[in-house]
Amino acid sequence: MDTRLYAQKYPPVLLCTLAALSWTCGPVTAGRSCSETRHVYAEKGYSTNTAPLTQISGEHLRLCPQDYTCCSSQMEETLAHQSETDFLSAIDDTSQFLLTTFTQRHRKFDEFFRELIDLSEKSMNQMFTKTYGRLFTQNANVFQELFVELRRYYSGGSVSLTEVLSEFWSRLVERVFSLVNPQYQFSDEYLECVNKHAEQLQPFGDLPRKLGLQVSRAFIAARALVQGLATGRDIVNKAAKLSAGAGCVRALMRQWYCPLCRGMPSLRPCHALCLNVMKGCLANTADLDTEWNNFIDALYQVSEKLEGPFNMELAADSISVKVSEGIMHMQENSIATSTKVFQGCGNPRPAPGRSRRSPKESGGNRRPFRTFSPEEKPTTAAGTNLDRLVSELKERLRPMRGFWVSLPHTICNNKNMAADVTNEDRCWNGQTRGRYLPDVTGDGLMSQINNPEVEVDMARPDVRTRQLIMELRVATNRLKHAQAGQDTDFMDSEVEEGSGSGGGGERYSDDWPGYGPYSPPYSKPPLNPQTPIKPPRVRDRTGSKWNRSKGRSISAVSRPAFFSLAVLFWLSVLVTVAPMWR
Repeated sequence: MDTRLYAQKYPPVLLCTLAALSWTCGPVTAGRSCSETRHVYAEKGYSTNTAPLTQISGEHLRLCPQDYTCCSSQMEETLAHQSETDFLSAIDDTSQFLLTTFTQRHRKFDEFFRELIDLSEKSMNQMFTKTYGRLFTQNANVFQELFVELRRYYSGGSVSLTEVLSEFWSRLVERVFSLVNPQYQFSDEYLECVNKHAEQLQPFGDLPRKLGLQVSRAFIAARALVQGLATGRDIVNKAAKLSAGAGCVRALMRQWYCPLCRGMPSLRPCHALCLNVMKGCLANTADLDTEWNNFIDALYQVSEKLEGPFNMELAADSISVKVSEGIMHMQENSIATSTKVFQGCGNPRPAPGRSRRSPKESGGNRRPFRTFSPEEKPTTAAGTNLDRLVSELKERLRPMRGFWVSLPHTICNNKNMAADVTNEDRCWNGQTRGRYLPDVTGDGLMSQINNPEVEVDMARPDVRTRQLIMELRVATNRLKHAQAGQDTDFMDSEVEEGSGSGGGGERYSDDWPGYGPYSPPYSKPPLNPQTPIKPPRVRDRTGSKWNRSKGRSISAVSRPAFFSLAVLFWLSVLVTVAPMWR
Protein backbone atom coordinates (compact mmCIF):
# COMPACT_ATOMS: atom_id res chain seq x y z
CA MET A 1 0.00 0.00 0.00
CA ASP A 2 1.23 3.53 -0.76
CA THR A 3 2.73 5.25 2.29
CA ARG A 4 0.70 8.37 1.81
CA LEU A 5 -2.55 6.49 1.57
CA TYR A 6 -1.58 4.41 4.69
CA ALA A 7 -0.82 7.65 6.55
CA GLN A 8 -4.12 9.18 5.50
CA LYS A 9 -6.08 6.10 6.54
CA TYR A 10 -4.32 5.65 9.91
CA PRO A 11 -3.37 8.93 11.67
CA PRO A 12 0.18 9.13 13.15
CA VAL A 13 -1.06 9.10 16.72
CA LEU A 14 -2.89 5.82 16.16
CA LEU A 15 0.13 4.30 14.41
CA CYS A 16 2.36 5.26 17.27
CA THR A 17 -0.07 3.76 19.75
CA LEU A 18 -0.31 0.47 17.84
CA ALA A 19 3.47 0.32 17.47
CA ALA A 20 3.94 0.85 21.18
CA LEU A 21 1.37 -1.81 22.05
CA SER A 22 2.89 -4.31 19.63
CA TRP A 23 6.35 -3.78 21.12
CA THR A 24 5.07 -4.02 24.67
CA CYS A 25 2.69 -7.01 24.40
CA GLY A 26 4.72 -9.31 22.16
CA PRO A 27 7.89 -9.63 24.21
CA VAL A 28 5.92 -9.93 27.47
CA THR A 29 4.89 -13.47 26.52
CA ALA A 30 7.86 -14.60 24.49
CA GLY A 31 10.42 -13.01 26.73
CA ARG A 32 9.17 -14.19 30.14
CA SER A 33 11.99 -15.42 32.40
CA CYS A 34 12.66 -19.17 32.68
CA SER A 35 14.73 -18.88 35.86
CA GLU A 36 12.40 -21.09 37.95
CA THR A 37 12.34 -23.78 35.28
CA ARG A 38 16.14 -23.68 34.95
CA HIS A 39 16.52 -23.92 38.73
CA VAL A 40 14.27 -26.99 39.04
CA TYR A 41 15.90 -28.61 36.02
CA ALA A 42 19.37 -28.07 37.51
CA GLU A 43 18.22 -29.51 40.87
CA LYS A 44 17.40 -32.76 39.11
CA GLY A 45 21.03 -33.01 38.05
CA TYR A 46 20.70 -31.86 34.45
CA SER A 47 22.83 -29.30 32.64
CA THR A 48 21.10 -26.00 31.81
CA ASN A 49 23.20 -25.45 28.68
CA THR A 50 20.19 -26.22 26.47
CA ALA A 51 17.67 -24.45 28.73
CA PRO A 52 16.38 -21.12 27.37
CA LEU A 53 16.82 -18.01 29.55
CA THR A 54 13.42 -16.73 28.49
CA GLN A 55 10.37 -18.33 26.95
CA ILE A 56 10.58 -19.29 23.31
CA SER A 57 8.07 -20.42 20.73
CA GLY A 58 6.96 -24.02 21.30
CA GLU A 59 6.52 -25.32 17.75
CA HIS A 60 9.31 -27.83 18.38
CA LEU A 61 7.51 -29.55 21.27
CA ARG A 62 6.15 -33.06 20.65
CA LEU A 63 4.52 -33.87 24.01
CA CYS A 64 3.61 -30.58 25.67
CA PRO A 65 1.24 -27.89 24.32
CA GLN A 66 3.00 -25.94 21.57
CA ASP A 67 2.73 -22.60 23.33
CA TYR A 68 5.54 -20.39 24.55
CA THR A 69 7.87 -22.62 26.55
CA CYS A 70 10.97 -22.81 28.70
CA CYS A 71 11.93 -26.22 27.31
CA SER A 72 14.08 -27.08 24.36
CA SER A 73 13.55 -30.33 22.43
CA GLN A 74 16.36 -31.96 24.38
CA MET A 75 14.86 -30.85 27.68
CA GLU A 76 11.46 -32.28 26.73
CA GLU A 77 13.02 -35.63 25.86
CA THR A 78 15.05 -35.65 29.08
CA LEU A 79 12.01 -34.81 31.21
CA ALA A 80 9.99 -37.53 29.48
CA HIS A 81 12.57 -40.08 30.66
CA GLN A 82 12.50 -38.47 34.11
CA SER A 83 8.71 -38.84 34.28
CA GLU A 84 9.05 -42.58 33.59
CA THR A 85 11.70 -42.85 36.33
CA ASP A 86 9.46 -40.98 38.78
CA PHE A 87 6.54 -43.26 37.94
CA LEU A 88 8.52 -46.47 38.47
CA SER A 89 9.96 -45.07 41.71
CA ALA A 90 6.44 -44.28 42.93
CA ILE A 91 5.38 -47.87 42.23
CA ASP A 92 8.45 -49.20 44.00
CA ASP A 93 7.99 -46.93 47.03
CA THR A 94 4.29 -47.73 47.34
CA SER A 95 4.82 -51.49 47.11
CA GLN A 96 7.69 -51.45 49.59
CA PHE A 97 5.28 -52.14 52.44
CA LEU A 98 4.18 -55.36 50.77
CA LEU A 99 7.70 -56.46 49.95
CA THR A 100 9.03 -55.74 53.43
CA THR A 101 6.11 -57.50 55.10
CA PHE A 102 6.38 -60.68 53.04
CA THR A 103 10.16 -60.81 53.34
CA GLN A 104 10.25 -60.25 57.11
CA ARG A 105 7.27 -62.48 57.91
CA HIS A 106 8.69 -65.29 55.76
CA ARG A 107 12.01 -65.10 57.60
CA LYS A 108 10.38 -65.00 61.05
CA PHE A 109 7.98 -67.89 60.43
CA ASP A 110 10.66 -69.98 58.76
CA GLU A 111 13.09 -69.49 61.64
CA PHE A 112 10.34 -70.22 64.14
CA PHE A 113 9.10 -73.43 62.52
CA ARG A 114 12.62 -74.78 62.02
CA GLU A 115 13.41 -74.10 65.63
CA LEU A 116 10.22 -75.83 66.76
CA ILE A 117 11.34 -78.97 64.94
CA ASP A 118 14.80 -78.72 66.52
CA LEU A 119 13.33 -78.24 69.99
CA SER A 120 10.92 -81.13 69.48
CA GLU A 121 13.79 -83.47 68.62
CA LYS A 122 15.87 -82.18 71.52
CA SER A 123 12.95 -82.63 73.90
CA MET A 124 12.40 -86.20 72.73
CA ASN A 125 16.09 -87.04 73.14
CA GLN A 126 16.16 -85.67 76.67
CA MET A 127 12.86 -87.22 77.68
CA PHE A 128 13.59 -90.67 76.26
CA THR A 129 17.17 -90.74 77.52
CA LYS A 130 15.95 -90.12 81.07
CA THR A 131 13.08 -92.57 80.73
CA TYR A 132 14.55 -95.45 78.74
CA GLY A 133 18.30 -94.95 79.12
CA ARG A 134 20.39 -97.25 76.93
CA LEU A 135 17.32 -98.75 75.31
CA PHE A 136 16.71 -95.39 73.68
CA THR A 137 20.29 -94.54 72.78
CA GLN A 138 20.71 -97.94 71.13
CA ASN A 139 17.66 -97.25 68.94
CA ALA A 140 18.01 -93.49 68.58
CA ASN A 141 18.52 -93.70 64.81
CA VAL A 142 14.81 -94.56 64.37
CA PHE A 143 13.83 -91.23 65.93
CA GLN A 144 16.63 -89.24 64.30
CA GLU A 145 15.54 -90.33 60.84
CA LEU A 146 11.96 -89.33 61.62
CA PHE A 147 13.07 -85.75 62.23
CA VAL A 148 15.35 -85.78 59.20
CA GLU A 149 12.33 -86.52 57.03
CA LEU A 150 10.11 -84.01 58.82
CA ARG A 151 12.69 -81.32 58.11
CA ARG A 152 12.97 -82.45 54.50
CA TYR A 153 9.21 -82.22 54.08
CA TYR A 154 9.04 -78.78 55.66
CA SER A 155 11.87 -77.56 53.41
CA GLY A 156 9.83 -78.47 50.33
CA GLY A 157 11.12 -81.96 49.61
CA SER A 158 9.01 -84.53 47.78
CA VAL A 159 8.11 -86.38 50.96
CA SER A 160 4.78 -87.90 51.96
CA LEU A 161 4.11 -87.34 55.64
CA THR A 162 1.80 -90.33 55.63
CA GLU A 163 4.64 -92.53 54.39
CA VAL A 164 7.14 -91.02 56.81
CA LEU A 165 4.99 -91.62 59.87
CA SER A 166 3.88 -95.06 58.72
CA GLU A 167 7.50 -96.11 58.23
CA PHE A 168 8.44 -94.71 61.64
CA TRP A 169 5.77 -96.71 63.49
CA SER A 170 6.64 -99.82 61.47
CA ARG A 171 10.26 -99.63 62.52
CA LEU A 172 9.30 -98.77 66.08
CA VAL A 173 6.98 -101.76 66.49
CA GLU A 174 9.82 -104.10 65.54
CA ARG A 175 12.17 -102.53 68.09
CA VAL A 176 9.63 -102.40 70.92
CA PHE A 177 8.34 -105.93 70.26
CA SER A 178 11.89 -107.24 70.58
CA LEU A 179 12.42 -105.25 73.78
CA VAL A 180 9.24 -106.47 75.50
CA ASN A 181 10.08 -110.05 74.56
CA PRO A 182 13.79 -110.27 75.46
CA GLN A 183 13.57 -114.01 76.10
CA TYR A 184 13.19 -114.64 72.35
CA GLN A 185 15.35 -114.23 69.29
CA PHE A 186 13.55 -112.76 66.28
CA SER A 187 14.74 -113.14 62.72
CA ASP A 188 14.12 -110.48 60.06
CA GLU A 189 11.43 -112.65 58.56
CA TYR A 190 9.67 -112.98 61.91
CA LEU A 191 9.73 -109.21 62.45
CA GLU A 192 8.22 -108.79 58.99
CA CYS A 193 5.38 -111.01 60.12
CA VAL A 194 4.98 -108.86 63.25
CA ASN A 195 4.70 -105.82 61.02
CA LYS A 196 2.09 -107.46 58.82
CA HIS A 197 -0.20 -107.95 61.80
CA ALA A 198 0.52 -104.57 63.44
CA GLU A 199 -2.20 -102.75 61.51
CA GLN A 200 -4.87 -105.10 62.87
CA LEU A 201 -3.43 -105.50 66.37
CA GLN A 202 -2.89 -101.74 66.89
CA PRO A 203 -0.02 -102.32 69.35
CA PHE A 204 0.33 -98.58 69.95
CA GLY A 205 -3.40 -98.07 70.33
CA ASP A 206 -4.97 -95.03 68.70
CA LEU A 207 -1.85 -92.89 69.06
CA PRO A 208 -0.33 -93.34 65.56
CA ARG A 209 -3.58 -92.15 63.99
CA LYS A 210 -3.87 -89.17 66.34
CA LEU A 211 -0.25 -88.16 65.90
CA GLY A 212 -0.54 -88.61 62.13
CA LEU A 213 -3.51 -86.27 61.94
CA GLN A 214 -1.98 -83.67 64.19
CA VAL A 215 1.49 -83.64 62.67
CA SER A 216 0.23 -83.81 59.07
CA ARG A 217 -2.21 -80.95 59.49
CA ALA A 218 0.28 -78.74 61.31
CA PHE A 219 3.23 -79.42 58.99
CA ILE A 220 1.12 -79.04 55.84
CA ALA A 221 -0.26 -75.71 57.06
CA ALA A 222 3.15 -74.48 58.25
CA ARG A 223 4.86 -75.34 54.96
CA ALA A 224 2.03 -73.86 52.90
CA LEU A 225 2.13 -70.61 54.89
CA VAL A 226 5.90 -70.19 54.54
CA GLN A 227 5.74 -71.04 50.83
CA GLY A 228 2.82 -68.63 50.45
CA LEU A 229 4.76 -65.80 52.06
CA ALA A 230 7.68 -66.50 49.72
CA THR A 231 5.28 -66.48 46.76
CA GLY A 232 3.81 -63.17 47.90
CA ARG A 233 7.28 -61.67 48.09
CA ASP A 234 8.14 -62.89 44.58
CA ILE A 235 4.82 -61.71 43.10
CA VAL A 236 5.30 -58.21 44.50
CA ASN A 237 8.86 -58.12 43.20
CA LYS A 238 7.71 -59.04 39.70
CA ALA A 239 4.56 -56.89 39.64
CA ALA A 240 6.44 -53.79 40.82
CA LYS A 241 9.01 -54.06 38.05
CA LEU A 242 6.94 -52.43 35.32
CA SER A 243 7.93 -51.07 31.94
CA ALA A 244 5.96 -47.98 30.92
CA GLY A 245 4.79 -47.97 27.30
CA ALA A 246 5.17 -45.04 24.95
CA GLY A 247 1.58 -43.88 25.49
CA CYS A 248 2.03 -44.02 29.24
CA VAL A 249 5.29 -42.02 29.11
CA ARG A 250 3.63 -39.30 27.00
CA ALA A 251 0.81 -39.00 29.50
CA LEU A 252 3.21 -38.94 32.47
CA MET A 253 5.24 -36.19 30.82
CA ARG A 254 2.13 -34.12 30.06
CA GLN A 255 0.88 -34.25 33.64
CA TRP A 256 4.12 -33.85 35.59
CA TYR A 257 6.60 -31.83 33.52
CA CYS A 258 4.63 -29.83 30.96
CA PRO A 259 3.79 -27.31 33.74
CA LEU A 260 7.55 -26.97 34.28
CA CYS A 261 8.03 -26.24 30.58
CA ARG A 262 5.32 -23.57 30.82
CA GLY A 263 7.29 -21.86 33.60
CA MET A 264 4.96 -23.05 36.40
CA PRO A 265 7.04 -25.69 38.22
CA SER A 266 4.93 -25.60 41.41
CA LEU A 267 1.66 -26.35 39.59
CA ARG A 268 0.49 -29.92 40.27
CA PRO A 269 -1.72 -31.98 37.92
CA CYS A 270 -5.41 -32.13 38.76
CA HIS A 271 -6.35 -35.17 40.84
CA ALA A 272 -8.72 -36.57 38.21
CA LEU A 273 -6.08 -36.11 35.49
CA CYS A 274 -3.59 -38.05 37.62
CA LEU A 275 -6.11 -40.85 38.17
CA ASN A 276 -6.78 -41.26 34.46
CA VAL A 277 -3.06 -41.33 33.68
CA MET A 278 -2.33 -43.87 36.42
CA LYS A 279 -5.28 -46.08 35.57
CA GLY A 280 -4.13 -46.17 31.96
CA CYS A 281 -0.51 -46.91 32.87
CA LEU A 282 -1.53 -49.54 35.47
CA ALA A 283 -4.41 -51.08 33.52
CA ASN A 284 -2.89 -54.57 33.42
CA THR A 285 -1.65 -54.46 36.99
CA ALA A 286 -5.17 -53.71 38.23
CA ASP A 287 -6.31 -57.01 36.74
CA LEU A 288 -4.33 -58.78 39.48
CA ASP A 289 -6.89 -57.60 42.01
CA THR A 290 -9.28 -60.59 42.15
CA GLU A 291 -6.61 -63.28 42.39
CA TRP A 292 -4.53 -61.14 44.72
CA ASN A 293 -7.43 -60.77 47.14
CA ASN A 294 -8.10 -64.52 47.01
CA PHE A 295 -4.45 -65.15 47.79
CA ILE A 296 -4.41 -62.75 50.75
CA ASP A 297 -7.63 -64.29 52.10
CA ALA A 298 -6.13 -67.79 51.84
CA LEU A 299 -2.99 -66.69 53.68
CA TYR A 300 -5.13 -65.16 56.40
CA GLN A 301 -7.21 -68.31 56.80
CA VAL A 302 -4.20 -70.64 56.95
CA SER A 303 -2.62 -68.44 59.60
CA GLU A 304 -5.83 -68.73 61.61
CA LYS A 305 -5.66 -72.52 61.29
CA LEU A 306 -2.12 -72.46 62.66
CA GLU A 307 -3.35 -70.33 65.52
CA GLY A 308 -6.14 -72.83 66.18
CA PRO A 309 -6.61 -76.53 65.41
CA PHE A 310 -3.48 -76.91 63.23
CA ASN A 311 -1.20 -75.42 65.87
CA MET A 312 2.42 -76.18 64.98
CA GLU A 313 3.67 -75.55 68.51
CA LEU A 314 1.33 -78.14 69.97
CA ALA A 315 2.06 -80.61 67.18
CA ALA A 316 5.83 -80.30 67.67
CA ASP A 317 5.48 -80.59 71.45
CA SER A 318 3.23 -83.63 71.19
CA ILE A 319 5.52 -85.81 69.05
CA SER A 320 7.61 -87.04 71.97
CA VAL A 321 4.59 -87.31 74.26
CA LYS A 322 2.46 -89.36 71.87
CA VAL A 323 5.35 -91.60 70.84
CA SER A 324 6.10 -92.26 74.51
CA GLU A 325 2.46 -92.97 75.25
CA GLY A 326 2.37 -95.35 72.28
CA ILE A 327 5.41 -97.22 73.58
CA MET A 328 3.89 -97.45 77.06
CA HIS A 329 0.61 -98.69 75.57
CA MET A 330 2.46 -101.50 73.82
CA GLN A 331 4.42 -102.30 76.98
CA GLU A 332 1.29 -102.43 79.12
CA ASN A 333 -0.47 -104.68 76.60
CA SER A 334 2.61 -106.67 75.63
CA ILE A 335 1.29 -110.05 76.83
CA ALA A 336 -1.97 -109.86 74.87
CA THR A 337 -0.20 -108.45 71.80
CA SER A 338 2.58 -111.02 71.90
CA THR A 339 0.11 -113.89 72.32
CA LYS A 340 -1.80 -112.87 69.18
CA VAL A 341 1.41 -112.39 67.23
CA PHE A 342 2.65 -115.82 68.27
CA GLN A 343 -0.66 -117.29 67.13
CA GLY A 344 -0.32 -115.66 63.72
CA CYS A 345 3.44 -115.93 63.18
CA GLY A 346 4.37 -119.02 65.16
CA ASN A 347 6.56 -119.47 68.20
CA PRO A 348 9.90 -117.65 67.99
CA ARG A 349 13.25 -119.14 68.90
CA PRO A 350 14.10 -118.75 72.62
CA ALA A 351 17.11 -116.65 73.54
CA PRO A 352 19.40 -118.59 75.94
CA GLY A 353 20.06 -117.06 79.34
CA ARG A 354 17.34 -114.37 79.16
CA SER A 355 14.18 -114.06 81.23
CA ARG A 356 11.03 -112.19 80.33
CA ARG A 357 10.35 -108.90 82.09
CA SER A 358 6.86 -108.45 83.40
CA PRO A 359 4.71 -105.59 82.09
CA LYS A 360 5.00 -103.97 85.51
CA GLU A 361 8.78 -104.02 85.29
CA SER A 362 8.64 -102.75 81.73
CA GLY A 363 6.68 -99.70 82.72
CA GLY A 364 8.19 -99.11 86.11
CA ASN A 365 10.70 -96.52 84.92
CA ARG A 366 8.23 -94.41 83.05
CA ARG A 367 8.16 -90.76 84.07
CA PRO A 368 5.10 -88.56 83.66
CA PHE A 369 5.17 -86.21 80.67
CA ARG A 370 3.18 -83.11 79.93
CA THR A 371 2.55 -80.55 77.19
CA PHE A 372 2.53 -76.79 77.61
CA SER A 373 -0.67 -75.11 78.64
CA PRO A 374 -1.81 -72.10 76.59
CA GLU A 375 -0.67 -69.80 79.42
CA GLU A 376 2.90 -71.09 79.39
CA LYS A 377 3.64 -71.55 75.71
CA PRO A 378 7.41 -71.41 75.20
CA THR A 379 9.19 -68.43 73.75
CA THR A 380 11.85 -69.82 71.46
CA ALA A 381 15.18 -68.32 70.52
CA ALA A 382 13.34 -66.72 67.60
CA GLY A 383 12.04 -64.35 70.27
CA THR A 384 8.32 -65.00 70.02
CA ASN A 385 5.58 -67.61 70.03
CA LEU A 386 3.15 -68.69 67.34
CA ASP A 387 0.16 -66.69 68.60
CA ARG A 388 2.18 -63.49 68.48
CA LEU A 389 3.56 -64.22 65.01
CA VAL A 390 0.12 -65.02 63.61
CA SER A 391 -1.44 -61.95 65.20
CA GLU A 392 1.23 -59.68 63.69
CA LEU A 393 0.82 -61.31 60.28
CA LYS A 394 -2.96 -60.90 60.24
CA GLU A 395 -2.63 -57.21 61.10
CA ARG A 396 -0.37 -56.73 58.08
CA LEU A 397 -2.44 -58.83 55.70
CA ARG A 398 -5.68 -56.87 56.15
CA PRO A 399 -4.55 -53.66 54.38
CA MET A 400 -3.08 -55.66 51.50
CA ARG A 401 -6.48 -56.49 50.01
CA GLY A 402 -7.23 -54.36 46.96
CA PHE A 403 -3.68 -53.05 46.81
CA TRP A 404 -3.19 -53.23 43.04
CA VAL A 405 -6.56 -51.82 42.04
CA SER A 406 -6.19 -48.92 44.49
CA LEU A 407 -2.60 -48.16 43.46
CA PRO A 408 -3.59 -45.19 41.21
CA HIS A 409 -5.43 -43.60 44.15
CA THR A 410 -2.49 -44.25 46.49
CA ILE A 411 -0.07 -42.50 44.12
CA CYS A 412 -2.37 -39.60 43.25
CA ASN A 413 -3.17 -38.97 46.92
CA ASN A 414 0.49 -38.06 47.38
CA LYS A 415 0.70 -34.26 47.44
CA ASN A 416 3.95 -34.39 45.47
CA MET A 417 2.27 -36.30 42.64
CA ALA A 418 -1.04 -34.46 42.20
CA ALA A 419 -3.10 -31.56 43.53
CA ASP A 420 -5.58 -32.18 46.30
CA VAL A 421 -9.01 -33.31 45.16
CA THR A 422 -10.49 -30.11 46.63
CA ASN A 423 -8.19 -27.91 44.52
CA GLU A 424 -10.00 -28.46 41.22
CA ASP A 425 -9.65 -24.95 39.79
CA ARG A 426 -5.99 -24.25 40.61
CA CYS A 427 -4.31 -27.30 39.08
CA TRP A 428 -2.80 -28.35 35.76
CA ASN A 429 -5.46 -29.87 33.52
CA GLY A 430 -3.08 -31.03 30.79
CA GLN A 431 -3.17 -27.74 28.81
CA THR A 432 -3.15 -24.93 31.31
CA ARG A 433 -4.19 -23.97 34.82
CA GLY A 434 -7.87 -24.80 35.35
CA ARG A 435 -10.50 -27.46 36.05
CA TYR A 436 -10.11 -30.94 34.53
CA LEU A 437 -13.40 -31.82 32.83
CA PRO A 438 -13.20 -35.49 31.58
CA ASP A 439 -14.62 -38.25 33.77
CA VAL A 440 -12.35 -40.68 35.63
CA THR A 441 -12.27 -44.10 33.95
CA GLY A 442 -12.88 -47.44 35.64
CA ASP A 443 -10.31 -49.98 36.82
CA GLY A 444 -8.61 -52.68 34.79
CA LEU A 445 -7.69 -53.20 31.16
CA MET A 446 -11.17 -53.37 29.65
CA SER A 447 -12.24 -50.09 31.29
CA GLN A 448 -9.59 -48.05 29.45
CA ILE A 449 -11.40 -47.95 26.12
CA ASN A 450 -12.51 -44.37 26.82
CA ASN A 451 -9.44 -43.20 28.75
CA PRO A 452 -8.79 -39.65 27.47
CA GLU A 453 -5.14 -39.57 28.58
CA VAL A 454 -3.55 -42.94 27.78
CA GLU A 455 -4.10 -45.01 24.67
CA VAL A 456 -4.18 -48.64 25.84
CA ASP A 457 -4.01 -51.60 23.47
CA MET A 458 -6.75 -53.85 24.87
CA ALA A 459 -6.29 -56.41 22.11
CA ARG A 460 -2.98 -57.48 23.69
CA PRO A 461 -3.29 -58.45 27.35
CA ASP A 462 0.03 -58.30 29.15
CA VAL A 463 1.67 -61.76 29.17
CA ARG A 464 3.59 -61.03 32.37
CA THR A 465 0.40 -60.11 34.21
CA ARG A 466 -1.31 -63.32 33.01
CA GLN A 467 1.64 -65.31 34.36
CA LEU A 468 1.39 -63.60 37.73
CA ILE A 469 -2.33 -64.37 37.85
CA MET A 470 -1.59 -68.06 37.25
CA GLU A 471 1.08 -68.07 39.98
CA LEU A 472 -1.41 -66.53 42.40
CA ARG A 473 -4.03 -69.16 41.53
CA VAL A 474 -1.59 -72.01 42.13
CA ALA A 475 -0.47 -70.55 45.46
CA THR A 476 -4.08 -69.93 46.53
CA ASN A 477 -5.06 -73.48 45.63
CA ARG A 478 -2.22 -74.87 47.76
CA LEU A 479 -3.24 -72.68 50.69
CA LYS A 480 -6.90 -73.66 50.44
CA HIS A 481 -6.03 -77.34 50.48
CA ALA A 482 -3.75 -76.75 53.45
CA GLN A 483 -6.76 -75.34 55.32
CA ALA A 484 -8.31 -78.80 54.90
CA GLY A 485 -5.13 -80.55 56.01
CA GLN A 486 -4.37 -81.69 52.46
CA ASP A 487 -1.07 -81.48 50.63
CA THR A 488 -1.59 -80.86 46.91
CA ASP A 489 1.57 -82.88 46.17
CA PHE A 490 0.01 -86.00 47.75
CA MET A 491 -3.69 -85.42 47.40
CA ASP A 492 -4.56 -89.09 46.90
CA SER A 493 -2.74 -90.36 49.98
CA GLU A 494 -3.79 -87.49 52.24
CA VAL A 495 -7.46 -87.85 51.36
CA GLU A 496 -7.32 -91.59 51.93
CA GLU A 497 -5.90 -90.96 55.38
CA GLY A 498 -8.80 -88.65 56.21
CA SER A 499 -6.60 -85.69 57.01
CA GLY A 500 -9.15 -83.14 55.86
CA SER A 501 -10.89 -80.80 58.25
CA GLY A 502 -14.34 -80.98 56.71
CA GLY A 503 -17.42 -82.48 58.24
CA GLY A 504 -15.75 -85.84 58.65
CA GLY A 505 -12.57 -84.37 60.12
CA GLU A 506 -11.40 -85.20 63.61
CA ARG A 507 -10.44 -83.01 66.53
CA TYR A 508 -7.88 -83.92 69.11
CA SER A 509 -9.28 -82.53 72.35
CA ASP A 510 -6.27 -83.69 74.34
CA ASP A 511 -4.01 -81.40 72.32
CA TRP A 512 -6.12 -78.33 71.60
CA PRO A 513 -8.10 -76.70 74.41
CA GLY A 514 -11.56 -75.33 73.89
CA TYR A 515 -13.18 -78.07 71.83
CA GLY A 516 -14.36 -80.22 74.71
CA PRO A 517 -14.31 -84.00 74.72
CA TYR A 518 -14.57 -85.49 71.28
CA SER A 519 -13.88 -89.13 70.76
CA PRO A 520 -14.80 -90.49 67.33
CA PRO A 521 -15.70 -94.15 67.25
CA TYR A 522 -12.70 -96.33 66.84
CA SER A 523 -12.47 -100.09 66.99
CA LYS A 524 -9.63 -102.52 66.45
CA PRO A 525 -10.36 -105.22 63.89
CA PRO A 526 -9.84 -108.71 65.24
CA LEU A 527 -6.83 -110.68 64.14
CA ASN A 528 -8.25 -112.98 61.50
CA PRO A 529 -6.13 -115.16 59.20
CA GLN A 530 -8.72 -114.60 56.47
CA THR A 531 -8.46 -110.80 56.69
CA PRO A 532 -6.05 -109.28 54.17
CA ILE A 533 -2.95 -107.91 55.83
CA LYS A 534 -0.64 -105.23 54.56
CA PRO A 535 2.12 -106.43 52.23
CA PRO A 536 5.59 -107.04 53.57
CA ARG A 537 8.02 -104.15 53.62
CA VAL A 538 11.24 -104.37 51.69
CA ARG A 539 13.93 -104.66 54.31
CA ASP A 540 17.22 -103.10 53.37
CA ARG A 541 19.74 -103.61 56.12
CA THR A 542 22.56 -102.03 54.14
CA GLY A 543 20.93 -98.75 53.16
CA SER A 544 18.77 -96.08 54.72
CA LYS A 545 15.19 -97.06 55.28
CA TRP A 546 14.15 -93.70 53.89
CA ASN A 547 15.22 -94.75 50.43
CA ARG A 548 12.17 -96.95 50.51
CA SER A 549 9.86 -94.16 51.59
CA LYS A 550 11.22 -91.90 48.89
CA GLY A 551 10.31 -94.50 46.35
CA ARG A 552 6.77 -94.59 47.69
CA SER A 553 6.57 -90.80 47.67
CA ILE A 554 7.42 -90.70 44.00
CA SER A 555 4.92 -93.40 43.23
CA ALA A 556 2.25 -91.44 45.09
CA VAL A 557 2.81 -88.53 42.77
CA SER A 558 2.91 -90.68 39.65
CA ARG A 559 -0.30 -92.61 40.39
CA PRO A 560 -2.62 -89.95 38.90
CA ALA A 561 -0.53 -89.94 35.74
CA PHE A 562 -0.80 -93.74 35.54
CA PHE A 563 -4.57 -93.64 35.92
CA SER A 564 -4.80 -90.94 33.25
CA LEU A 565 -2.81 -93.07 30.82
CA ALA A 566 -4.99 -96.09 31.62
CA VAL A 567 -8.16 -94.10 30.93
CA LEU A 568 -6.76 -92.84 27.63
CA PHE A 569 -5.79 -96.40 26.67
CA TRP A 570 -9.26 -97.84 27.31
CA LEU A 571 -10.92 -94.91 25.54
CA SER A 572 -8.83 -95.63 22.45
CA VAL A 573 -9.78 -99.32 22.68
CA LEU A 574 -13.49 -98.43 22.88
CA VAL A 575 -13.22 -96.10 19.91
CA THR A 576 -11.56 -98.88 17.90
CA VAL A 577 -13.97 -101.64 18.92
CA ALA A 578 -17.19 -99.60 18.83
CA PRO A 579 -17.85 -100.10 15.08
CA MET A 580 -17.77 -103.89 15.60
CA TRP A 581 -20.72 -103.69 18.00
CA ARG A 582 -23.01 -102.14 15.42
